[in-house]
Formats: sequence, structure tokens, C-alpha cells
Amino acid sequence: MIISRTPYRVSFFGGGTDYPAWYRHHGGAVLSATIDKYCWLTCRYLPPFFEHKYRVVWSVIENRRSVEEIQHPVVRKVLPHLGMERGVEIHYDGDLPARSGMGSSSAFTVGLLNALHALMGRMPTRRDLALEGIRVEQEMLRETVGSQDQVSAAYGGLNHILFMPNGEIVVRPVTVLPERIRQLNEHLMLFYSGIKRTASNIAESFVEDIEARRRQLRIMKDLVDEGLEILSRGRDLRAFGELLHESWHAKRALSSRISNACLDEMYDAARRAGAIGGKVAGAGGGGFMLLFVEPHLQDDVREALKHLIHVPFDFEFSGSQIVFCNHETDYAAQEAQRLGQNVRAFKELSDLHSQTRETASIG
Repeated sequence: MIISRTPYRVSFFGGGTDYPAWYRHHGGAVLSATIDKYCWLTCRYLPPFFEHKYRVVWSVIENRRSVEEIQHPVVRKVLPHLGMERGVEIHYDGDLPARSGMGSSSAFTVGLLNALHALMGRMPTRRDLALEGIRVEQEMLRETVGSQDQVSAAYGGLNHILFMPNGEIVVRPVTVLPERIRQLNEHLMLFYSGIKRTASNIAESFVEDIEARRRQLRIMKDLVDEGLEILSRGRDLRAFGELLHESWHAKRALSSRISNACLDEMYDAARRAGAIGGKVAGAGGGGFMLLFVEPHLQDDVREALKHLIHVPFDFEFSGSQIVFCNHETDYAAQEAQRLGQNVRAFKELSDLHSQTRETASIG
């Protein structure tokens, strides 16, 4: 049995520039961090006692005889992609809800790849996991998604991620003092809006004509450098919050579907209560709202948004991990061994019988 643990992420600046349709021509960059909220996946080979060959437990319970019957799109694509011929059982649990802007879909993809590779006795690198996750989502599933979520899920940590026009992806950990990272963490609040949405549907509203958003995307890329400067030069952290506010307005200009009246009211209420800036996580349209609030004003913001779920969090720096590995009894190998032993025993018995007959004949 294998258990993988893969973190969700919060993205600060640069979202939208990580879509291949953009960075393949202009380059892209994001500043993001993973948090101590995880996607958990348990995988094991399925014992040969059941009518079904595959069991997949997520929001539905699937017992299937063939890969083609599996409803979960990632599982259906990944199993044949990895050459998994034996039956498997896969259980999913998440610390945060799906379709909430926290990179949950990519965390699932990367976590599943990591777990199944481990089940097959392989240890992919973080880079391998990130690139394979991108390939599964963008090429095999043909979803309109960016490339930052898979990288964040695989690597973990607070990172400056660069997307080159030649397709190369460079991950640069943000090298500031732990105290500075702690201060940033203490100024951030996360609230769940309760609105679920599909990120690829939101993204399609601006990716199809992404060149028409050149001005906004260039601004969003520039904000990455300014955000890094605030963190590394010891400037007042309030400037980071003000930059988030600027980024929120730039992002809203990408598409009318990124925000709505409900989200705008939440954000305005938070600002009136003392939040300096913030953004809707991920592609927008719903899910989680990330806010930058000075610690002494956080109680006021919690009160203003008391109808929402507040989710305290800390940054994490591990990325996708195999947290449990126990290669249980291999029933197929055990059966083959048993059959082999029976064949050898039968051959030995036959040889003994022949020797006995020859001895009797000589006598």
C-alpha cells in the first residue's frame, strides 16, 4: 500500500502568464507558495478476489472491470499511460474542497502519478512529476490549464517559477530569512466563498484570445518582480498587500467571469474591515479568497466575513511526498510461485515413478 501527500497552493502574482498559449511566445512568471493543506491518495494492488479489476473512491465509488469504464478522467488516462496492467484500488481524500482555486486538480494528478510510480517501484524526481503532470492535463486530457499548479504541487515551498518561450520551466526558491516568510504568513488569511467552479471553463474565457490581453498579462508578470523585491529588500510588508490589490484589478480585467457581484461584495467587505489587498484564488469565479490583513485587524475581518469559513494555514516546503510505503503480498507472484512449485513437485513425482518402474523391471 502506498499513501501520497501533495500540497495545495496559493498563487500571489503572475497567474495567467503560465498558460502555454502565452509563455511560448512571451515568457511567463509566477510567485506562489504551497500550504499545509493536502490531497491524500491511497493506492494498492487489488487482490484477485473480486468481480471488478479497479476500485476508485472519490466523490463517487467506482467498481470497474476495465479502464475504459472508469469515470474519473485523470485515473482513466494515467493507468494506461503508466502501463499499469494489474488491478488497483485508489482512494482520494482532500483537506480542502475540489474546484476551489487552490490547485486541487493538479495536486490530484501529481499525487496520483507519485503514488502509482511508487507502487510500481519507481522514484520520479520532482521535475519529472511536474512535467508529467503538465503533460497529462494539457496534452492527454486537453484541459485549458496553466503550468504553475503542477510545478507547485511537485516541488512545494515559496517559489519564483519562470516559464520560458522554449518550454523550459525554472523553479527558483525565494531565498529570504525564515522570519520574513513567517511575517508574510502571519499577514495572510484564507476564506472559502462556498462557490464551486471549474478552472478550465473560466480560463477558456480569456485564453482563446489571449493576445488581446497582452497589456494586462505584462502587468501581471511585472508584479512578480515587484513582489520579490518587497520580500527580499526588507520593505514594509504592507506594500505586498497593496500589490495584491493592484494585481486583483489587473486580473479582473482579463475576463468578466473571473469575478462576480458576490465575490466583489466579499472583497469590499474585507477591505472595509481592514484588509489591504487580496485576490480570488486560482482562475477566479469562486472558491477561496486570499486576503492580506495586518495581524491586529484580523479579528475585524473575521467578523466582517463571519458567514464564510476561515481556514488558517502555514506555508509548507515538502511538495508531493510518499508518506507511507508497504509493498503488501503480491497475490499474482504468490500464485505463480505456487503453480511453479506444483509443476516441479509433479515432475519429481513422475521421475520417481519412472525410476521405480525401471527398478521393478530390472528386478
